[in-house]
Amino acid sequence: MRYPIAIEPGTDTTVFGVIVPDLPGCFSAGDTLDDAMAGAEEAAAAWIDAALDAGSAIPPPSNLEALRRLPDYAGWTFGVITLDPALLDDTIERVNITLPRRVLKRLDALARAAGESRSGYIAHLTLEERAA
Repeated sequence: MRYPIAIEPGTDTTVFGVIVPDLPGCFSAGDTLDDAMAGAEEAAAAWIDAALDAGSAIPPPSNLEALRRLPDYAGWTFGVITLDPALLDDTIERVNITLPRRVLKRLDALARAAGESRSGYIAHLTLEERAA
């Protein structure tokens, strides 16, 4: 999946700025263009992950040429970032994990106390940790 980006050129005193126009508020900056673009990929992945967690729809990528013609981006350079389509994949997948029995018992007790299944509790902890 390719999203267009708008790049504000850096100078000797300012960093490069990169925004992902289709993902409101998604931006990156870096001392070098490479840093700013790598940061934009990370920011877009985090934006999509947070939107999915919130139950929000993910906007489709815009037409690069249409964005280039917008007056707000006069003087900016354009490019694209490529995001792994798996970012949008919420397909349930069965996994097999190995844990010591004492840890598994503790995990099950914590899940019961939280009113969740083992899988739900692990997912909840993972999402909570990422948000912290």
